[in-house]
Amino acid sequence: MLSLPKKALLSLSVISLAMSATFSVAAEPVKSVAVTAIVEHPALDSARDGILHALNEAGFAEGKNLKWQYQSAQGNTATAAQIARKFIGDSPDVIVGIATPSAQALVAGTKSVPIVFTAVTDPVQAQLTPSWEASGTNVTGVSDILELEKQIELIKEIVPEVKNIGMVYNPGEANSVAVVEAFKELLPKHGLKLVEAAAPRTVDVSSAARSLVGKVDVIYTNTDNNVVSAYEALAKVGNDSKIPLIASDTDSVKRGAIAALGVNYRDLGEQTGRIVVRILNGEKPGDIQPQTSENLQLYVNVTAAEKQGVLLPLSLIERATEIIR
Repeated sequence: MLSLPKKALLSLSVISLAMSATFSVAAEPVKSVAVTAIVEHPALDSARDGILHALNEAGFAEGKNLKWQYQSAQGNTATAAQIARKFIGDSPDVIVGIATPSAQALVAGTKSVPIVFTAVTDPVQAQLTPSWEASGTNVTGVSDILELEKQIELIKEIVPEVKNIGMVYNPGEANSVAVVEAFKELLPKHGLKLVEAAAPRTVDVSSAARSLVGKVDVIYTNTDNNVVSAYEALAKVGNDSKIPLIASDTDSVKRGAIAALGVNYRDLGEQTGRIVVRILNGEKPGDIQPQTSENLQLYVNVTAAEKQGVLLPLSLIERATEIIR
């Protein structure tokens, strides 16, 4: 019987181990996740980054066992529909729609590919799900809906003499329409009135804000994507006209709002990512109840308050999660 030298046997063993390791890596299944957002701005970008972070935390990594795609519609609903058709045609394991228009485009395009929405205020109003219960469909997700009573309390704390609240919003965005309708019903109970200003496009935000000058005591902004994308234009009107701006998006405080009691969108993204992981691991989206975020944070901007003629209460500053000066 022919025997091999020890060096040859060692070399064969190394080669065998290397081949085994290569086969093991090649055999690891790759999951595909496609993400689309209606537009890029700090809140939605934070949500996107949070989704990827949660996937990484669960062991899904690009170049290893995850195929990750991301596209922004740049604020155009027709582009959102094109991206939705493209992603649905790719048949990934999960598609995530960030913000209502992108989520609506996805849900309209497929009843089979798993869809997870995020940064959507009211998924029922947006016709993404039939109710807040597990849908039994291919859709679930995370809402950024806020309790409006708390938003009104914040407005009255900052501007105690408030009577008329202005709101710039896109009437074509279901998120914003839902908030406007809820405010119309709620504000009169507090002796307050809503004054609306439509901004169907991002370029309309500044002129819509200017139309409120002399008519309102404060401008409140929800998570309307047109408004948030052009928040600096809105802040200029607030500063020039001494109209306080109060937001529901904490990232807008860094961009010129006086204050916001809102969702941390990085956390919202991570919460969304954990749902995506559950689906990648075999759960059906229709078995997962839509979720909301309970992690609200208070941001205040002392410099913006000075520019808009407001002296912030010390008690508000002391409660703040973050103070921008």
